[in-house]
Amino acid sequence: MKKVYLDNASTTAMRPEVIQEMTKIMAEDFGNPSSTHSFGRNAKTVLELSRKSIAKHLNCSAQEIIFTSGGTEANNWILRSAVEDLKAERIITTKIEHHAVLYSVLALQSDYNIQVDYVNVNQDGSIDLTHLSNLLSDEKKTIVSLMHVNNETGTVLDLDRVGIICKQYNALFHSDTVQSIGKAEIDLQKIPVDFILASAHKFHGPKGVGFAFIRKNSGLQPLIFGGEQEKGLRAGTEAVHQIAGMAKALSLSYENLEAERIHISDLKKYLIEQLELNFPGFRINGKKDDFYNIINITLPFSSDKTSMLLFSLDMKGIAVSRGSACQSGSIKPSHVLKEMLSEDDLKLPNLRISFSHYNTKEDIDWLIESLKVV
Repeated sequence: MKKVYLDNASTTAMRPEVIQEMTKIMAEDFGNPSSTHSFGRNAKTVLELSRKSIAKHLNCSAQEIIFTSGGTEANNWILRSAVEDLKAERIITTKIEHHAVLYSVLALQSDYNIQVDYVNVNQDGSIDLTHLSNLLSDEKKTIVSLMHVNNETGTVLDLDRVGIICKQYNALFHSDTVQSIGKAEIDLQKIPVDFILASAHKFHGPKGVGFAFIRKNSGLQPLIFGGEQEKGLRAGTEAVHQIAGMAKALSLSYENLEAERIHISDLKKYLIEQLELNFPGFRINGKKDDFYNIINITLPFSSDKTSMLLFSLDMKGIAVSRGSACQSGSIKPSHVLKEMLSEDDLKLPNLRISFSHYNTKEDIDWLIESLKVV
């Protein structure tokens, strides 16, 4: 049976070069990077070269890159420390953030009775920046947490503009950049953001590893205690082979960015053309020109097909989703789409389709043919 993977916003296939790099490190540089003997020093060298490589691609200091287990840990850490240690009195966010942010915010609200304000979301999924400015006119110490690329719709936030607004009101700016790191250029010397983060498995690296960018002199304090690793900010022996794999994956992603972006953009355009041809009345949730590797659609099918749609496609070897993989198994409407669609539209079948450079037009053709017989 033909297999088609169109769920790359959930996770991506590892590049062969990344697997080779990790295998080499596991075999040759297995020492503990905190040890002072030659085995430890060799591992430490791999670790710091990986850190420098990642920093170079983002145009920041290597000292500002802290390795984590991924985006969820980084989001939890940054938001909690902002409240506990930086004494933020208020969090401004939206109701369409990843649950790693939303649930962290709710926990902090419960633990500290902190003020939480939600920025209005427009019908196309974009953020109402005028409302953000109005919220920030209050002088309370604030951290703003807004994701760069929405993981369900691909809606893109203007990081520069939001950063300037936050700076104007002396607010900290944190952005979940999990969906954009490795797929878009980010220059941290130019963008006025205090904290961003990444998960390697979103850009063809290994699962279970990521990093946070913590701007110098931010004052952020550790979430995990027990050792002096990661400048004392994240205790625990670093997973050197995963970090090396992540650095390799990020380098390859940026080296091939332009060619792969063109290829993926062409696939998205082709999908839209085929949907218009075969399913007139389908709708894009968000903007057609949002982030190039994600599209969220509502299909002109009867609502009774909603619950079985993913299962039917899976039986044909096609992997897509209705939203975040962190809600896998849930048949509840997406919390993101609830902010954008009417109650009636939420009952209709919707799909998130997300591409990588491994996809082909033949994959799209198989998806279209399979949707015809659902």
